[in-house]
Amino acid sequence: MNPICTQVRVRVPATSANLGSGFDTVGLALDYHDELTFTLNPDPTDGIAHVFIHGEGEDTLPRDETHLVVSTFRRACATFGLGRVGFTLEATNNIPQARGMGSSAEAIVAGIAAAAAFAQPGELNRPAIFDMAAQIEGHPDNVAPAVFGGLTVSWDFATAEGVGSVAIPGGEPLHGGFHTVNYPVDPAITAAVFVPDYELSTEKARQALPKDVPHKDAVYNVSRVGLLPAAMNPVVLAQAEAQGGADALGTGAAGAAQVTPAAFATAAAQANALLFTATQDRLHQPYRTPLMPPSSELIELFRAKGYAAAVSGAGPCVLVLHYGNAREAIDQVAAAQLASGHWRVLHLPINTKGVEIERR
Repeated sequence: MNPICTQVRVRVPATSANLGSGFDTVGLALDYHDELTFTLNPDPTDGIAHVFIHGEGEDTLPRDETHLVVSTFRRACATFGLGRVGFTLEATNNIPQARGMGSSAEAIVAGIAAAAAFAQPGELNRPAIFDMAAQIEGHPDNVAPAVFGGLTVSWDFATAEGVGSVAIPGGEPLHGGFHTVNYPVDPAITAAVFVPDYELSTEKARQALPKDVPHKDAVYNVSRVGLLPAAMNPVVLAQAEAQGGADALGTGAAGAAQVTPAAFATAAAQANALLFTATQDRLHQPYRTPLMPPSSELIELFRAKGYAAAVSGAGPCVLVLHYGNAREAIDQVAAAQLASGHWRVLHLPINTKGVEIERR
C-alpha cells in the first residue's frame, strides 16, 4: 500500500493521569501540546528516519530509530500495511519529559496517528488508535485522554482463558483488552500544573508501590474516584437536582430539562468541594512521597488551603484542579516555590479534542 499523502502534521495534548484517586484508570487531557510533522522522503530508496527535535528533550532524546515516536510509527505502518517508508520527523516538544505529563503517551499516540493518517483517508479511527497505543504503553490511563481528549476512565477487560469476547444482551460483544469511557468536563474547570526542575522515572515510581494494600484503603479510593465525573462537570449535578424536582412534581422528562439558575449555582458551589474529595488518595501517593519530597510538600500546602491538588501521573509535577478563575490565588499559595526558581507553573484549560492531524 502506498501512502495517501506526503506530509502529516500531528498535534497531541499533554495528559495528567490518576488525579489522586483514579490510579492507573483516570486521565485528563490538557490544552498543552507537542506538534510533530512527518514528511516522506522524496527519494523512495531513502528509507531512513531523519529526526529533528526542538524544545523539551532536544538535548537528550535520540535522533534515530530508537526514538519512541519513530519506533511506534514503524510498528503502526506495518500494522496499516504501509511497509517501511523513509521520512523526516520535525518535533516541537512542549510537554516536559519524565515529569508526569504524559510525554511517552504523547509519543506513542503521535506515531500511531501519523501512520493512520498516511494509510487511511478521512477522520482518524480513534478507537483503533487507542487500542494500539494502550497495548504499546501497557496501561491506558494516559493514552486515552491523548486520543479522545477530556476526562477518561479506562480499564482492561479480562475475559476467561480462550474467550475472545463476551456477548452482551441487546448490545455489541465486549472484547477483551483495553476500553475507555470519555466524560465531559465543564469549561470553567482549569488545571494549574506546577513543573519542578527535577525528574522522576515512571519505573522508579512504580517500584515504590506495595504489592498489596489494606482493604479499607481500596474502599477509600473507590468512594473518591466515583465522584470524579460529577466533580468535573457540575451541570450533571444541576440536572440531577432538576430531575429530582421534576419527578416529585410528576412532570417527567420535560421537567428534567429545566435547570434553574439557583440549582446550577448550588452545583457550581459544590464543585470545588467535590474536586477536593475526589482527589484524595491512599493507593499510590503516600508510597511515592519519599521519591519527591518537594512535590509532596507542595501538595500538602495546597490541600491545607482547600485546593484539589494531586501528583500528576507518576510525578513529580503537581496538578491543581479548580472550578472558576483562581489563577492569582493559586500562584500566591506557591509564591515561595515559584520564587525559588525550582518551579514553574502552567495554567491550562482542559483539552476536549485529543490528537489532531492535518494531511498535506
